[in-house]
Amino acid sequence: MKRIISIAALSLAALALSAQAADEKKPTAQQSKMTTCNKEAGDKKGDERKAFMKTCLSAKPATQQGKMTSCNKEAGEKKLAGDERKKFMSSCLKG
Repeated sequence: MKRIISIAALSLAALALSAQAADEKKPTAQQSKMTTCNKEAGDKKGDERKAFMKTCLSAKPATQQGKMTSCNKEAGEKKLAGDERKKFMSSCLKG
């Protein structure tokens, strides 16, 4: 009986660690925003880029329509299609 409890406890611990590791791989909202702003900044340099990034990063969260537009653009750039595109769009619109 003690053996079964020990195995169950180890299994739960391993499950918790794997869930935590999966969460750590997801970028935070700020990291996602930084990625998006960097892509949108494109070839801007110097003061122009600095001003753009300041405005972009301080912007309020996008509306659902704005998110959809941004996610569609990113999916197109990655040339995603079918199930892969659906999965990407789902995660993009949630984040």
